[in-house]
Amino acid sequence: MTLATPTRANSRVNERAHTTLALEGMTCASCAARIERALNKLDGVAATVNFATETASVSYDPERVSPAQLFGAVEAIGYHAAAPQPQVQLAHDAPPTRLIVAAVLAVPLVLLAMVPPLQFGGWKWLSLALATPVVFWSGAQFHRAALLNARHLAASMDTLVSLGTIASWTWSSVVLLAGLRADTYFEASAVITTLILLGRYFETHAKRRSGTAIRALLELGAKEARLIRDGAETLVPVEQLKVGDLFVVRPGEKIATDGIVVEGASAVDQSMVTGESVPVEVAPGTELAGATINTYGRLVVRASRVGADTALAQIARLVEKAQTGKAEVQRLADRVSAVFVPVVIVVALGTLGGWLAFGASASHAFTAAVAVLIIACPCAMGLATPTALMVGTGRGAQLGILIKGPEILEQTRRITTIVLDKTGTITEGRMRLVDTLPIGTERDELLRIAAAAESASEHPLAQAIAGALAPGVELGFVTEFRNRPGLGVEALVDDKAVLVGRSAFLAKSGIEFDDVTRAWQEKMEATGQTTVAVAWDGVLRGLLALADTVKPSSAQAIAELKALGLTPVLLTGDNERAARAIAARVGIESVQAGVLPSGKVEEVTRLQREGETVAMVGDGVNDAPALAQANLGLAIGTGTDVAIEASDITLVSGDLRAAADAIRLARRTLGTIKGNLFWAFAYNVAAIPLAVSGLLNPMIAAAAMAASSVFVVSNSLRLRRFRSAREQVN
Repeated sequence: MTLATPTRANSRVNERAHTTLALEGMTCASCAARIERALNKLDGVAATVNFATETASVSYDPERVSPAQLFGAVEAIGYHAAAPQPQVQLAHDAPPTRLIVAAVLAVPLVLLAMVPPLQFGGWKWLSLALATPVVFWSGAQFHRAALLNARHLAASMDTLVSLGTIASWTWSSVVLLAGLRADTYFEASAVITTLILLGRYFETHAKRRSGTAIRALLELGAKEARLIRDGAETLVPVEQLKVGDLFVVRPGEKIATDGIVVEGASAVDQSMVTGESVPVEVAPGTELAGATINTYGRLVVRASRVGADTALAQIARLVEKAQTGKAEVQRLADRVSAVFVPVVIVVALGTLGGWLAFGASASHAFTAAVAVLIIACPCAMGLATPTALMVGTGRGAQLGILIKGPEILEQTRRITTIVLDKTGTITEGRMRLVDTLPIGTERDELLRIAAAAESASEHPLAQAIAGALAPGVELGFVTEFRNRPGLGVEALVDDKAVLVGRSAFLAKSGIEFDDVTRAWQEKMEATGQTTVAVAWDGVLRGLLALADTVKPSSAQAIAELKALGLTPVLLTGDNERAARAIAARVGIESVQAGVLPSGKVEEVTRLQREGETVAMVGDGVNDAPALAQANLGLAIGTGTDVAIEASDITLVSGDLRAAADAIRLARRTLGTIKGNLFWAFAYNVAAIPLAVSGLLNPMIAAAAMAASSVFVVSNSLRLRRFRSAREQVN
């Protein structure tokens, strides 16, 4: 199995360089939008910034822009950029010191303000002493970011928090120092700072959880390998393996890297890479993916890909690429967030002026204005899309489903028709012997003679016949082998003159077919099977029926696709009778047979002209043009690199049910994104009028704002519970 990095770009785009920047200093979606604008102002740069992963995915023309200029553009607006470092997940995320200090000082502040018996003479001076370090030390990050934004005539969530807490502290200090008869809000400024810091701590912790799938993928690989050196096994770090090295895998051990079995037989658990729960039988010549688990036999494997070239590493890169992109719905949220903060500041000033104009006390007007600033922080909007993408694509990778970009989510919602290739997609893609009709001889003897005659041919039918022979049965002695292209073969087997091939080929050689054999042949071919006649010494000895067998899961997969509201269409280059026989077995009504590769593109285009939004599932080189033409291309990962490159979603396993899983997961992820955005917007739309009307206390506003961000991330984490029909129910 080989996975290639996907691209549909033209040659000019292929000359572009791609990099990822690790960003520091972002606190909300407005920050992400500012960095994105700064990078995109550079000539030849196309960048997207992901607030949840704190990264920028940048495509640039190296002839016009250097990496140093990318870093400089970020630094110039007050943020920090660096090359991404390997992520290390701590066992426990300790709360930051500033949060702990803020919480310790805020508790007595609240008690002093809320419990009258504790209000001794001069208690407000103690409140000032307790609130000052909370506002200016624990909340320093908000003020630094607000000043930085102000220097660039911009505003962010930190601007709102900074303005609200400093305004509360300043108002209270003026009241206290001037001896005015008005309420003070020291406890509000401290509690707001503490709650927002607490919300960010939980938010960061939840964001890390949402990215655990990609980290888990990277950690799946074996750490050591049993390298064969000078005939002996030597335990070495897996990093020391080179292409061509032989290594041993014992029962229960992980395959150290991608390779080909050269000795031994076993069953390999590929679930961690493909999502398939049933181990796959392997033998010499079988390709293996690194990180899969050998179940019972001893295997000797020759390394074919190591390090960053392995299937697992490529899967991780594809998932990471999907997570750093942006869906169209997120671009809308980014545009809204970028203008939201300035609007909120204007609303807060209008609230303050409005209450004063209507004769309210300065204390009441001030409280309402601060509540507006705090409740409107748009953090949840910035988290709504990227966290869902991280969890959804990560869960997909665990199931062997690689969604190559967030824009793919939009397409899955619109799909109405799904076009399916036959060979290798619905069927196994390998011819197998399915029935025999011995005539005047034993079945085993019929197969032995036919297999001997076909053993020197590389034709798929010949290989299927030779492969049907029971293990341990010796072939006859073969001489005078001759291949008749398109017809069959002839040879001497144990001094018998043997003919194997089409009935017309044997008939031309004088072999007679009676009504019984012709009826059996017609019956087999009516169900899409191919018949091969066998004769020796001038007499027909039997017929063999071969077929490309349907995958056991294909019928269930078609039923699941129909349940999703999709119309399946079988598209194949095979003949009409065989195609319809296969379609009937799996439940497909619409069949297009005898279609050339160019005709597959034309068929997809025809469906699109008729108003259908088309998904295409295929695995071969001949499917690549149609996969690229379709609105949504799904490649079977056991197929060719060309098909995988042309597709939008790769199904690492060969199980067609993964196509239904992919569409369900993509739709579920898109639904989660929309749900997150709805609650983020609805929360602000509903809460801001309450704050303007003076019905919302600033402390309650701060708690609600922090809770909204945690809710959005937690809602995204529900995608981790997405279940596939392929998973075994324990």
